[in-house]
Amino acid sequence: MALENATRTSPGARLAEARAHTDALFSMVRADALYERPVPERHRIIFYLGHLEAFDWNQICLRASARCSFHPEFDRLFASGIDPEPGQLPNDKPSDWPAVEEVRQYNLRVRRIVDDMLDKAPEEILCVAFEHRLMHAETLAYLLHNVPHPHKVVRPSTQSPSGPGPTHSMVEIPGGLVTLGQRQGPFTSFGWDNEFDAHEVHVPSFAISKYKVTNGQYLDFVRAGAEPPHFWTWRDGRWFWRTMSGEVPLPSDWPVYVTFLEARAYATWAGKSLPTEAQFHRAAYGTANGKEGAYPWGADPPDHRRGNFDLRRWDPLPVTATPLGDSAFGVSQLVGNGWEWTSTAFHPFPGFQPFPFYPEYSAPFFDNDHYVLKGASPRTAACFLRRSFRNWFRSSYRYVYAGFRCVEN
Repeated sequence: MALENATRTSPGARLAEARAHTDALFSMVRADALYERPVPERHRIIFYLGHLEAFDWNQICLRASARCSFHPEFDRLFASGIDPEPGQLPNDKPSDWPAVEEVRQYNLRVRRIVDDMLDKAPEEILCVAFEHRLMHAETLAYLLHNVPHPHKVVRPSTQSPSGPGPTHSMVEIPGGLVTLGQRQGPFTSFGWDNEFDAHEVHVPSFAISKYKVTNGQYLDFVRAGAEPPHFWTWRDGRWFWRTMSGEVPLPSDWPVYVTFLEARAYATWAGKSLPTEAQFHRAAYGTANGKEGAYPWGADPPDHRRGNFDLRRWDPLPVTATPLGDSAFGVSQLVGNGWEWTSTAFHPFPGFQPFPFYPEYSAPFFDNDHYVLKGASPRTAACFLRRSFRNWFRSSYRYVYAGFRCVEN
């Protein structure tokens, strides 16, 4: 597949920028916490310290260039993350993992070799390495969010800008065609295997929430008997929201972050439903004239005025804070401020072919328990704002920065 350059910068500069993001995240973890497991369903933090370089080595050097390994044990140990079935949590011990200094020495050597081989690697492999690292910049944020504050170094959150209180309403979306995915072709931009092949879907008319469901709205659901979300905590007779750097009184106008199951339960309680992936596309990228935009706001490149994304903030903004990012139909924050659950189970598009060099990226998760998320969170890099990108998580996974909105059909 021929690829257009994702940016005007060199592969080395792009990789260096991505490394700077992940290095900064690891520097937030105090040494005595690197062997902690802040999320029970994931590896200990020490795994991720080695994983990013092992992935680059395995893709760029081992597979693409057939270079002999200097540390095959680490290449295998740090090769793959985990996503266990419910009730099958990992039970490894800190002593099962190598010393931090050994991992850091491995990382330094991998980086030197990778940097020497960048001009020999296929462009598609370089894009995979670059985006994989930025995906983990977000994954690490989820993990670090759950590290106890004494074990990490993080500046206090900046005060969230205030905005007008949301007037919750439903926006009518006319029916029309949407294009899901990217088309294969000589000028195809980079995409992960599950983004192919493009196909059209007709979406009947429907109504969708102008704003993401807020903490204030979800609080009514909790008062009616629902369990509180993972990011909430009850103390001294009131609810607080757990930010990266500490607790703040529950902001009623921030989007609520919940699991798929919690989002679906709320929608049912409210007499509505979650949007399908195709409905999200129609609301986000559709226009009155039938054409689809690159972004909800049109063709202009992403910037901070359009939404809360690209690793600029740790925490959400009020749902009314970025009107310049509204879609053509007037729906707010469809990109940024939190991923959005859809009711669409994660399955391949027609014509799906797994990456021959990374066949385990998507296919193992086509299992009816992982659901598609669209949009972006505050910790999502700008490269993932492309219309075809699909995120997915297990229905009960509660650590992701993911909210939702409702639809009426």
